[in-house]
Amino acid sequence: MGKSRRSFIKYGLALTAGTVATDAFWIEKHFFEINEFHLRAATAQAPSIKLVQLSDLHLQTIDSQIFRLSQKINELNPDLLAITGDALDKTDNILLLDDFLRLINPSIQKVAILGNWEYWGKIDLIQLNNIYKQYNCELLINQTKQYSFAGKTIAITGIDDFVGGNSNFGLATEKIQPSDYHVVLNHCPEYSAHIAAAANEALPIDCILSGHTHGGQITLLGYAPFLPPGSGKFLKGWYEFDNCRLYVSKGMGTSMIPARFGARAEIAVFHFPV
Repeated sequence: MGKSRRSFIKYGLALTAGTVATDAFWIEKHFFEINEFHLRAATAQAPSIKLVQLSDLHLQTIDSQIFRLSQKINELNPDLLAITGDALDKTDNILLLDDFLRLINPSIQKVAILGNWEYWGKIDLIQLNNIYKQYNCELLINQTKQYSFAGKTIAITGIDDFVGGNSNFGLATEKIQPSDYHVVLNHCPEYSAHIAAAANEALPIDCILSGHTHGGQITLLGYAPFLPPGSGKFLKGWYEFDNCRLYVSKGMGTSMIPARFGARAEIAVFHFPV
């Protein structure tokens, strides 16, 4: 092999490594995509109830990505913003949640659940609940709350975390009221199989919204070499059960390694017909 050919190969490898590093530590970490879905008979042309899912923030600082995120949420102006766990991963950062929520239009109704890191990071749950309440947000821990929008009702069931807490779908739905729609927020998707098995005509579920996996966070040709406990067989996107559907969000933040590759951060938007 000639010297010029070896130099070309080395240059190509260096360029490839640099491109991958830039994508992993900058592009995919700091930018996000918006994935939009119309459920039941909802269409892009007709009025709808808009629910935005935001998962796995893992707030470390209020940076440019967080400002863009808050601006996009305000622009989307959802009827309901659902925060599906791991907003924080250590107690020292709890006031960052206050800073983040302050950036979002206070008139937007919000609902939140816990993830494993709220437990592992020893977050003060009373303080967390108080912060959420200041910003028009209900923290649900094995509870269901009914909301009304445009003459329709939507029941939101919030499940405690499967890994760090005590998931109990039966307890969460003990006092559920009949509603036009029913959405279950469940951080760890592994528990979703149990939830889906309980769905029936008397307890219908339109969809389960989970996070936790970060879409693999670092994936190679679609393969995720590591998934956290509580992921089960789920990675990202839609999964079908006999009685309902599950959507696993890739989330926004990162955990353990401050990089994403092949797993662009996302906001998920769900429309229900009115």
